[in-house]
Amino acid sequence: MEIRKIINKIPGKWFLYYILVGVIAGLGAITFHYLCHIGQYIFLDKIAGYRPPPPAGEEHMFPPSGTPFNRWALLFLPAFGGLLSGLIVYKFAPEAEGHGTDAAIEAYHEKGGFVRGRIPIIKTIASALTLSSGGSGGREGPIAQIGAGFGSFLATKLGLSERERRIMLAAGVGAGIGSIFRAPLAGALFASEVLYRDPEFESDVLIPAGISSVIAYCLFCLVCGWGSLFSSPDFVFTNPLELIPYTILAFVLVGAGYIYVKCFYGVHNFFKSLNIIPHVKPAIGGLLTGIIGFFLPQTLSFGYGYAQLAIQNQLPLNILLFIAFGKILTTSFSIGSGGSGGVFGPSIVIGGALGGAVGNIFNMIMPNIVTQPGAYVVVGMAGFFASVSNAPISTIMFVSEMTGSYHLFLPSLLVCSLSYLFSQGWTIYIKQVKNKLESEAHRGEFFIDVLAAIKVKELLPYLRKVQTIPEDMPFEEFKHKVFTRTDQQYFPVVDKENKLTGIFSINDVRSVLFDDEIDNIVVMKDIATKDIIYTTPSEDLNQVLKKFTIKNLNRIPVVKDDDRRELIGMLDRKEVIEYYNRRVEELKQERG
Repeated sequence: MEIRKIINKIPGKWFLYYILVGVIAGLGAITFHYLCHIGQYIFLDKIAGYRPPPPAGEEHMFPPSGTPFNRWALLFLPAFGGLLSGLIVYKFAPEAEGHGTDAAIEAYHEKGGFVRGRIPIIKTIASALTLSSGGSGGREGPIAQIGAGFGSFLATKLGLSERERRIMLAAGVGAGIGSIFRAPLAGALFASEVLYRDPEFESDVLIPAGISSVIAYCLFCLVCGWGSLFSSPDFVFTNPLELIPYTILAFVLVGAGYIYVKCFYGVHNFFKSLNIIPHVKPAIGGLLTGIIGFFLPQTLSFGYGYAQLAIQNQLPLNILLFIAFGKILTTSFSIGSGGSGGVFGPSIVIGGALGGAVGNIFNMIMPNIVTQPGAYVVVGMAGFFASVSNAPISTIMFVSEMTGSYHLFLPSLLVCSLSYLFSQGWTIYIKQVKNKLESEAHRGEFFIDVLAAIKVKELLPYLRKVQTIPEDMPFEEFKHKVFTRTDQQYFPVVDKENKLTGIFSINDVRSVLFDDEIDNIVVMKDIATKDIIYTTPSEDLNQVLKKFTIKNLNRIPVVKDDDRRELIGMLDRKEVIEYYNRRVEELKQERG
C-alpha cells in the first residue's frame, strides 16, 4: 500500500506505468517465445522428427535431434498437446481457452478492464503446449491475453480507476503483440483498432500502447534478436495495370475469409454443444488436426516458415492452395475446439499462401505485368487478415513491419480497403462492438457528449405553458381560485410588468395551506423563492440535467438569453430524457 502511494506521487507516473507494462509484457513475450521453441524441439523434433522451416528472422533454438520423420507421431501429438492444454485451462482458468484476443476485447468493453491475475500464467503454458505439439494457431491471441492480464493486474494493484485499468489492459495487448511480432507501431495500432467493427480507433489507447510496445519490443529483441520476422526481397510497385490482379486478389481473400470465419465458429459451436468433459474437447480437436497434419504437415503449428518460402516464390501452386485451405481446417479444429492459440498467425499463412497462388497464376497469364509473385504473398497476408479482423490499418503496418517491405504500401492499401469493405458481415473477433456508441466503456461519455450537443432551443416546441401568479396575489385568493382548479406543480411569480421575480412549488404551500390566520396577510411574493434555478435556449441539456438534480426538480423555467426575467415556458425533465432517447436512436440509425 505504501509503495502504491509513493508511485502515485511521482511526477510523470503514467509514463512509468506504461514502461512497467512494456517491461512485463516484453518478459512475458520472451518467456512464451522460449517455451514454444522448447516445446517444438521436444514434441515435433525429438518425437516426430518434423522440423518445419523457420521464418528468416528466427532460427531453431536447438540443433536437429536426428530423429527420423514419423507421420504417425504427427497424427497423435496435437491431441496430446490439446489434452494437456485442456486439463490446465479448464482446471485453473476456463476463460483462457480459445484465441485470447476476444477475451481481452471482452474485458475491455464489458468487465472494466479486469482480468484475473492467474490468466497470463495459465495462458502462457496452455498456448505453448497447444502450439508446440502441432496445434495450428498463432502467437497474437496468447500474447494479447498475456499482455492484457499483466496490464490489468498492475492497474488493479496500483488502485487505478476502471477507465485507467482499461487503458493499461489495452497497452498490454499492444506491447505483447508488438514485441513478439517485432512490429511495435502495428502492435499499438492494433490494440486501439481491433476493439471495434467500424473503422474507429480508441484514441486514449494509442499513446500508452505505443510507449509500452516500444519498451516491450526493445526488450524482446535484446534477448531474441533484432530484425523483422520475415525477409522480403525489395518488391516494388511500378505498373498501375497490376492493380487489376490485386483487385481480384482482394475478392479471393474476401471469399476465403468468409470460409475461415464460418468454419472456425462452426467448429467452435459444434464443440460447445458437445456434452462431454470440457478438457477432452481440445484433445478431439487436436486429433482432427493431426489427421490433416498426417497428410499435410505444413498446416501444423505456426507455419511462418512456409509463408517465408512463399515470399521467396519457392512453393508450387498446388502446395500453396493445400496450405491455405488445410490451415483453415487445422486452425478451426485446434483453437475452435477450445485449444489455446491465436488466429492472426494462421491468417498470415493463409493469406500469404492465397496471395502466392494468385500471384503465380497471374505470372503465368501476364508475365510482363506480374513479374514478382512473391509480392502478392505480402499483400495477401495483409488483405486476408483485414477481411476477418476489421482492423485494416494496423494490418497494413503489421505486414510492412514483419516483412521489412514498405514498397507495397499502395497495393496493400487497395487490397485491405476492398477486403474490409466487402467483409462487414463477419469477423473472427466476435467480442468486437460496432463502435463506441455500443461500448460499455464509453456509455457514460456518450451520454454526456450527446446531451452537450443538444441545445434547449431545440426543445422550445415542447415547453409547457403555465399559469403565472402575480406577486401581490393574496394567499387566500391563490388557495381558492388557483390551487383548487389546477394540477400545475410549479408556479412562476411575476411582477406588474409580467417579469419573473420568483417561483414556488405545490410543496411550498402545503405546509401553510390550512393556516387561516395568514390568508389575508401573506401574498404569493412572500412564499416564492427568489433564488430561481432556470435555463436559457443557448444552454445544452448536460447543463440542464445538472440543474434538475440540484434540488431534484421535475421542471425548471426557461427564460430568454438577453432577458433573464422574460419567461418563455417550463421545461419538463421527462421531455429532456425522451428527446435524448430519440436523438440516440437517430444516431444509431445513422451509424448502423
